[in-house]
Amino acid sequence: MAAERPTRASSEGVRRSMQANRGRDTKPELALRRAAHALGLRYRVSVRPLPAIRRTADMVFTKAKVAVFLDGCFWHGCPEHHTKSATNADYWTEKVHRNRARDAETDQLLAASGWRVVRVWEHEDPVASAERIAEQVRLGLPH
Repeated sequence: MAAERPTRASSEGVRRSMQANRGRDTKPELALRRAAHALGLRYRVSVRPLPAIRRTADMVFTKAKVAVFLDGCFWHGCPEHHTKSATNADYWTEKVHRNRARDAETDQLLAASGWRVVRVWEHEDPVASAERIAEQVRLGLPH
């Protein structure tokens, strides 16, 4: 049986903060997309690489079969920048653990279907990340 999770934010401020979290078009995403576009890469945004699986990649290169996920340091447990929440610590620890497990499962499902997965942390340099993506796209395109 799963541990019971709080259904409400611990305060009105936390609730407002959580509501303000964008699902797409965040500053790090826009910076990464600009850098990738500047390298001549063309991609689809917020697409399910495998339509039957409810997982949405931030950038998808369909012909090269490359899926890019830009992971937030807090939400995905960045080893460099993740901080433990001061309130509802147990809830957030479990949430991040579930996110990481889902990320690993997503990577496995995509790899099993012939996709290359690129994971970028939000703190990474967008230009260097775009170059890493470009390399995977080149490897995935037919010669």
